[in-house]
Amino acid sequence: MKLIAGLGNPGQEYQRTRHNVGFDVIDRIARRWADPPGCPSRARFGGLTVDAMIDDQRTLLLKPTTFMNRSGASIAEAVRFFKLDPARDLLVIVDDIALSCGMIRIRTEGSAGGHNGLSDIEQALGDDGYTRCRIGVDAPGRIPQADYVLGRFTEQQQEQIEPALEDAVKAAACWVREGSIETMNKFNRKNSA
Repeated sequence: MKLIAGLGNPGQEYQRTRHNVGFDVIDRIARRWADPPGCPSRARFGGLTVDAMIDDQRTLLLKPTTFMNRSGASIAEAVRFFKLDPARDLLVIVDDIALSCGMIRIRTEGSAGGHNGLSDIEQALGDDGYTRCRIGVDAPGRIPQADYVLGRFTEQQQEQIEPALEDAVKAAACWVREGSIETMNKFNRKNSA
């Protein structure tokens, strides 16, 4: 069993915002690998879940509905319920203002980098040893950070983010099939070219 969690904020007003790229990727994964196909999400673990099958690997897709900065309890509950090893079985997909729009970066550990959602996960798990897929949304410039991440992409950024969301879907599938190291080798190298 693998767990892929995408971070975001619930509610229509947050759809398609920079902060919700994690939710966007989970929705795309669900469209491809939901098991059974087209199955609706259900409320579990303080979030919305979809059962998926990526190749022969049972995978739970999770969108915490606790709001971004309180995602840890939802993810930790699912990890404990399924007795998962976060280092091997958990992938978190999240926005990152420190990366250029359209870049993705896979990491297996490290600091939250000022991201409150990741900080909450680390606190809830008691560990930072899990894989994350960071999706670049650009730095806010002169716009207050909260306003920026809760805002929608510009037209130019939208053109840059679409391929990144697809790369994140491919990276998530690679992570399920081949693990973190191989995923980092394939996708971090692709993004540095």
